[in-house]
Order: sequence, then C-alpha cells, then structure tokens
Amino acid sequence: MQKGNISVQTENIFPIIKKFLYSDQEIFLRELISNAVDATTKLRTLASKGEVKGDIGTPMIEVLLDEEAKTLTVRDQGIGMSEEEVKKYLNQVAFSSAAEFLEKHKDDANIIGHFGLGFYSAFMVATKVEVRTKSYQEDSTGVTWICEGEPEYLIEANEKQERGTDVILHISEDSKEFLDKHRIEQLLEKYCKFLPVPIKFGTRTEYETEGEGEEEKEISKEVDNIINEVAPIWKKQPADLNDEDYKSFYNKLYPFSTAPMFWIHLNIDYPFNLTGILYFPKLGNNFELQKNKIQLYSNQVYVTDDVKEIVPEFLTLLHGVIDSPDIPLNVSRSYLQSDSNVRKITGYITKKVADKLADLFKKDREGYEQKWNDLGVFVKYGMISDEKFYEKGLQFALLKNTEGKYATIEAYKEQVKTLQMDKHNKIIFLYTHDAQGQDSYVAAAKSRGYDVLEFDNVIDNHFIQNLEYKLGDVTFVRVDSDTVDKLVQKEDQQESVLSEDQVKLVKEVFEKLVSGPGASVATNALSPEDAPVMITRPEFMRRMKEMQSLQGMNFGDFPDSYNVVVNTNHPLIADKLLSEKDEATQSELANYLFNLARLNQNMLKGAELSAFIQKSLGFLK
Repeated sequence: MQKGNISVQTENIFPIIKKFLYSDQEIFLRELISNAVDATTKLRTLASKGEVKGDIGTPMIEVLLDEEAKTLTVRDQGIGMSEEEVKKYLNQVAFSSAAEFLEKHKDDANIIGHFGLGFYSAFMVATKVEVRTKSYQEDSTGVTWICEGEPEYLIEANEKQERGTDVILHISEDSKEFLDKHRIEQLLEKYCKFLPVPIKFGTRTEYETEGEGEEEKEISKEVDNIINEVAPIWKKQPADLNDEDYKSFYNKLYPFSTAPMFWIHLNIDYPFNLTGILYFPKLGNNFELQKNKIQLYSNQVYVTDDVKEIVPEFLTLLHGVIDSPDIPLNVSRSYLQSDSNVRKITGYITKKVADKLADLFKKDREGYEQKWNDLGVFVKYGMISDEKFYEKGLQFALLKNTEGKYATIEAYKEQVKTLQMDKHNKIIFLYTHDAQGQDSYVAAAKSRGYDVLEFDNVIDNHFIQNLEYKLGDVTFVRVDSDTVDKLVQKEDQQESVLSEDQVKLVKEVFEKLVSGPGASVATNALSPEDAPVMITRPEFMRRMKEMQSLQGMNFGDFPDSYNVVVNTNHPLIADKLLSEKDEATQSELANYLFNLARLNQNMLKGAELSAFIQKSLGFLK
C-alpha cells in the first residue's frame, strides 16, 4: 500500500480554471462518461493498429446506481490504467491524458477530453471517489485509487480481472438527488443520448409472442437498457439518408413538434471540423425564440442549447444539431466570442443557410412562395442583423402584394417605378399592415393604379427601415399615412370646388368635434369619389411609436397622432354640409362623418360604438 499527495500544478490549473469553469453540478456525469468514451476510443484506436492482443469485442459503458450503498458507478471496458498511469493522470490535476494521447495519435483518434479537470468534477457531488482499473496490457494487475476530496490519496492493488475502469462515487448528503434513478435517466438523456459508445443503464422489459393459435402466448425478457444512439444521422453522409430519416430524427430531438419545412446537412472538415443538421421550422408570424433550440455537441457529447455565441442571432430561430470537436466542452462566452474557429463556424453556417434558400428559390419558385409565410420572419431578421446575409438575401427575399403576388425587391422596384416615383425621384412602396381592416385605403390606392404590399409581420417595421437605409432610392408609405393623392407626392394637385372662406368654415366645424393632444384637422381637395372624411396616421410618428413598443421602451409616452382630413370636393361636404343652415344639424352630420372615419380605423369602441350604431339605425327608420 502507498500513500502520497496529489500534485496540483498551479501553472496548469489557473489558466484552466479561468477559462473552463463548471456552473452546474450535474456536469460531473457528462464528464465521467466522456472520459469513459475516451478510454473506449483509445482501445479501438490501438486495436485497429494491432497493438491490442485478442478480440476486444463490443465495449460498452455501464452506469450503476446503488441507492442503499449511496454510490453511483461509471464502468467502462476501455483501455484502463496501470499503476504508473494512475499516479501520472489522477494525481496531477489538470494534466490531461486525453491531450497526451491525442497528440500521439492525432491523425486517427477522436478524443473528447482536451483537459484534465473533468475527472475532478466528481468531487462536486461525492465525499469519496474510488477508481478501480486494469490496463489492457498483458500481465497488468488491477489498481485501486481512493481519495476523499483532500490532497491525500491511497493506491493499492486489487483483484480486478476485466480490462477497463470503474469510477465509484460515494454521493454526499447534499447531492443525494443523484441517487434517484429518474434523475440519472434525465441526465443520460440530456448529455449522452448520441455518444459513440453504447451506454447501459439497468435493464428494460421486452415482450414477444410465441406459438400460434390457442398456444400463442406473450413472454417477457429482460434486456440491456441502452440509452443512446451511437451513430446519429448527422454523422452519416447525406447520400445515405432519405427524407424520412431526417423527419424521424427531428421527431427524436423534439417529440410532438410540427414537422419542419426542410433542412440543411452540414459537413465540413477544413479549415475546421463541423457536422450537423439545421431544420427550418414553421414560424408563421411568431418572432419569439422557439422552445426547440439548436443543440450544440462536441464529438457527440451534449454541451448546451444556448448557441447565440456560435451562430448569428437570427439563426437561433432554426432547430437542430451542430457538432464540432473544435468547440471545447467547457467554455466561457468571452472565449467563444474571441475564438477564431467559432468565428469561422459562424460564417460557414450563415453561408450554407443562405445558399440553401437561394437554391430552393431557383429550383422551385412556386414551392418557395408557398413557404414564405413561415420563412419571412427568418429571412427578414437575417437581412436586418447580418450584412453578408443581407447581400445574399436580396436574391430570395420576397415582397407580397394584397393580391397574393410575390416579387423580389429589385423586380418589384422595376414593376412600380413608373407610376409610383415621386417628385423627389424616390420609388414609393405603398403597404398595409392589415389588408382587411384597411380595405377602403387599399381600394383608394388601387383606384389610382397603385400597387399595395402586405407587411403584417412583427418584424416588418425594422425590415422596412433597414431596406430604406440600404436601398437609398425607396421610401415605404403606409396607405393610411396620408390622403391618397399625397401617398405618392406629385407636382399636380386637385383643385377645390369651394372658396377659401367655405374651406375655412368646413375646417372650423370639424375642429369643434376633434379633440385630444395627438389629433388635428386638415382639408384637402380630393376626388368626389374619395371618402368625405378620413383619418390618416403620419408615417414618422407612427413608426417611432411602433418601434418603441416593440423594444419595450417608452419615451415620454407621446399620444397616438392622427389627422382628420376632410375632402372638400365630396358632395356631402361641398353641398349637404354647407347648405345646412341649422348649426346643430350641421354639427350632427359632421360628427357622423367623423365617426364613420373613426370606425374605418377601428377607433370607435365601447359606448361610442353603441351610440353610433343606434344613430345609424335611427337614420334607417
């Protein structure tokens, strides 16, 4: 029997603690199983080179729970350790055997661990840790290493016959949640469900039918409960997979979720290693981050689903898996933001996504248009937030008009520029945020030959502003932002049939009715076919308020601004209102026309709406 002190190498441990810090106790199980996977991978590597005698079989990892003894064991059938290796690797914190092995076999080994703190995460939950191990080498003897969370350790020989390592944790009282079978199942499902070595956790019952007819009976048998899929589809070649494989995997990742529209299979080995599958979900008008997040893996070991430092923010709307050994298992956000590999990965994924969308658009324009309702949020968000994606997005971002027709941005400019170019040589893109609710405004614009776009998405306010800034020669104008003759400002204007005094009188009648800090009255000589009174909302002030609301800000709580515009050429104004000599009757008619305009903008509610309906019924009687 030997005793000694663990050598803590400060020159090694401090940089590691600074960069790699565990924030959650449950990580210990991931780390120990990752070490077991490494040990198995090492064995396979040496066996493939003929350095291991005999058949190694099909090594697996076993997780054993003993609630009575209060122990949790991770057992592997991997490379094992000699006494010399135990002293070298377990007694020197932050000296990584994985890193050393990787350097020696860097061309043919796939090792998860790149630093040596993983094993010591066991002491976050255990009062004592035992390691019982036996090397794969011939004539080796078993070795037991015991440590109770202090620098002192104990090493002694044991009678272990099988190759491999058992790590036995004596769980502390304040970590007894890790003696619960369901808790361990949850962690294995979270961290280990796609590891490349079979992981057994207890057994499960399978049922089979034997015999026929009256002799038919159901029998049960206990089989190993293997909790992981050792060859997930993102590690396979796309040519070996079909649509059902991808859909089935998506359902495995996100049970009971709506099927995705399509997906991208990522596979690159230079200048960095990356595999994965990204799915495009059906987003509709939902801008909120989805519950189904992208899962990040490192050599099939789950790392996190918080990937906004790995991919641009707009790509977090996607679902799926990214796996890269170039991203270490334990990293700080500042490390990720400054790491050159991460920046390359970000750029690569953005390019792949843009290329996929461009390809879909070119190959199946009709199918792409049918998916636009779900793709729109994603593409617009990407163009707003990522300069490179914006440039590519101009090829496949679509504008949809109120008749359901689609066009790319450049094609639409060509389509409307002749009729919708104003006196400042700006092309006016007219739009509505509610085609049904603003039907009268849309109809008025169409009567002038104008085309009207639909922008009814939560992100559209940002998207419109971004396009105006980037394009330079386009201005977006909502159909209710001004009277129809001023939506596209030309030099020529309609003349009023009324005199200046009559126009002044009309304005005074309506100013007595309109109140509120954000309201104003204006007169305009429109076509007699246009509405007698309408309400417009100035584009600038409305956009400011919508932007503040979307960002949860409130600067001064300025009122809802609107203009009441009276069409002095309409017969109800020019003839009926001005011919009425009774001031009260005149005011009543003006008020009714004003409320009609309010109703058209959904501004008439509650008691006022009820009174308006009663007034209308009175007219019918």
